[in-house]
Amino acid sequence: MDKRLIAERFARARATYSREARVQQQVAERMAGRIRSVLPNFAPRRVAEFGCGTGLYSRLLYDTWHPDLLHLNDLCPEMALCIEDLTAHPEVIFAPGDAETCPLPDGLHLLTSCSTLQWFESPARFFLRASSLLTSGGVLAFSTFGGDNLREIRALTDKGLTYPPSVDLSQWLEEAGFRILLLDEEEAVLHFPTPLDVLRHLRMTGVTGTTGHTWSRGRLANFAHDYTHLFGSAQSVTLTYHPVYVIAAVP
Repeated sequence: MDKRLIAERFARARATYSREARVQQQVAERMAGRIRSVLPNFAPRRVAEFGCGTGLYSRLLYDTWHPDLLHLNDLCPEMALCIEDLTAHPEVIFAPGDAETCPLPDGLHLLTSCSTLQWFESPARFFLRASSLLTSGGVLAFSTFGGDNLREIRALTDKGLTYPPSVDLSQWLEEAGFRILLLDEEEAVLHFPTPLDVLRHLRMTGVTGTTGHTWSRGRLANFAHDYTHLFGSAQSVTLTYHPVYVIAAVP
């Protein structure tokens, strides 16, 4: 996992991410909705979000709970420019850094994230850390992605992230002392006019940070041909996302 490359790709895409990241916006809304549904009386006062990006989920957190502290973290320092409307509030703090190793506040009621954990080198180790940052009864709520995520790209390039199955997430959380309140998953399929539009979408959302794929004219033409043949119709081609939602609590 090349964190430097990941940061560069997301920093480069920050101007287009919010417009292009349709699935990520949907996931953020559904994550917030699941927390409200599972914990209807939950009123967290100290909240931290890791991997805040351009603030899609951060704004939902602020508007939903108006916490006394909203600590926002992201690998990319440049994301500070995208969340200035939030950090204008004195209770909202932005601190860049790698959430697996950088300082995070303790005494938290809610530690949360959307579409970030898949970039971590060791989710299991992070869950152990998370349990120490939360108060008794505190909640870890996050979305990540499952094994069918971007399956079209993996099938044609043999490149992409390794997504831990839900059974592994469950085991790691339980070993870290969490009680799982919710773990579910879904698929979201996007349609694009051409395979080149798929690649443009991925570049504009920054999620090409681990592909290591170089495109010659011939390779690009073969990719487009094979993509259309395997995953297309007369009207469009597909791109599959596989969100996974988790809510767990410290006893």
